[in-house]
Amino acid sequence: MSDSIAAPTVLEPTAALTVETVTKVHHWNEHLFSFAITRPASFRFRSGEFVMIGLQGEGKPLLRAYSVASPAWDEELDFLSIKVADGPLTSRLQQVQVGDQIYLGRKPTGTLVTDALTPGKRLFLLATGTGLAPFLSLIRDPDVYEMFDQIVVVHSVRRVSDLAYRDVLESKLTGDPLVEDQARAQLHYVPTVTREDFPTQKRIGTMIEDGSLFDGIPGDAKLDPTTDRVMLCGSMAMIRDTAAMLDGMGFTEGSNAKPGDYVIERAFVG
Repeated sequence: MSDSIAAPTVLEPTAALTVETVTKVHHWNEHLFSFAITRPASFRFRSGEFVMIGLQGEGKPLLRAYSVASPAWDEELDFLSIKVADGPLTSRLQQVQVGDQIYLGRKPTGTLVTDALTPGKRLFLLATGTGLAPFLSLIRDPDVYEMFDQIVVVHSVRRVSDLAYRDVLESKLTGDPLVEDQARAQLHYVPTVTREDFPTQKRIGTMIEDGSLFDGIPGDAKLDPTTDRVMLCGSMAMIRDTAAMLDGMGFTEGSNAKPGDYVIERAFVG
């Protein structure tokens, strides 16, 4: 399979897939990019869910699961992706341009949703790398601010340029048509960079253990299963280690069928 898509391929919808058009592309650095596509009028999803997207492969669509990064009310669908030089899909997906066609699955799903959590006071959204994507959707959902007093987004990356959407998060969603006022009062952004100079250079687990994660956040400087709820998305190592830490603190994992104190996206972990 060629890494280039010099000749546009005309895609055909299927029973499981619609064909959408790329409306925006932004390259954060040589390893990270985001893009937006048109949204079918019939497409409904819960904030935090993922969907299958892709391009035409050899004989059949080549699809991967991507979390929707845009809010559920938006007219477009945003996605955040890494660039993998030899990746079957990302080697080609990173070359898409405005006007290109992309497959979109008709049925979003996932466990990084508030339905999978029991009520609480603080919601911690812990992400590494592109694991930030579903949380970008959640923090622009007005219902989340009604459910929790504080929403804390923690984004751990290797390099400063990997802090996608940093300006939006640092501004506390200034200009957002639905949640600007709530975000100003309730949203906290905690970026950390592990391999370059930055004010915070700790891994997420370390920040939980030494209490630095809670600087400037109302409430206890520790996680408490009676009041705190947690979502995890990103590297398998972070999810594994943090989930084990939460289990040790008395947190219970939730699901759509049985809400709990924390959730991970099993579809990405395997």
